[in-house]
Amino acid sequence: MKYLALSLASAMVLGACAADDPSVSSFYREAGADPSQGNFGSAVNQNIAINNGDESYRISLARRFEAEVPSTVNFAFNSTALDEQARAVLRRQADFILQFPEVRFKVYGHTDLVGSTAYNRGLGLRRAEAVVLYLTSQGISRSRLEAVVSFGEEQPLIVTEGRERANRRTVTEVSGFVEDHPTLLNGKYAEVIFREYVESAVPAQQIEGIQGAELSTEN
Repeated sequence: MKYLALSLASAMVLGACAADDPSVSSFYREAGADPSQGNFGSAVNQNIAINNGDESYRISLARRFEAEVPSTVNFAFNSTALDEQARAVLRRQADFILQFPEVRFKVYGHTDLVGSTAYNRGLGLRRAEAVVLYLTSQGISRSRLEAVVSFGEEQPLIVTEGRERANRRTVTEVSGFVEDHPTLLNGKYAEVIFREYVESAVPAQQIEGIQGAELSTEN
């Protein structure tokens, strides 16, 4: 009886672990019943990116994009149509994106809380796809844009069960760099991020020439 009790206790502990650990519980499920969410290796990839320096530069560029350009457009209820206000915002986004051919962007689609979760996830994705289509019409390569992620109704700005325009939105964000771009193969991430700042700088020789001209004029 003692050994039977120990066996039952062990089985209960393993059962509890299986319930809490997806890697264990998935062993008992039908093959394909728990499809991958696409996160395999993402932590390793991010660590590599941070060590290489490109992740910190991505964050810097993402902050700059957020500071300089409106990242959000809104939609009418149950609609994917872009009104003139949305198109104006997207043209500003496109102007920024065109300055950085080495950079990739991702568009996230959101909805309000009206409707089923499944319907809203599809609607959010269609909104993201509408934004990507418009951005490509502004001359941006489709290969640099992603509209594959939709949060549906899962991340409302304003928590309400009713219609809320602020929640019906897409958000454009910097997602990374084009891996095989020649500039980045030379590790010139900083030059990409601060490109026009560098280009707008006046060469030292020119500054000396200007100062010399001013001094001769004063004399």
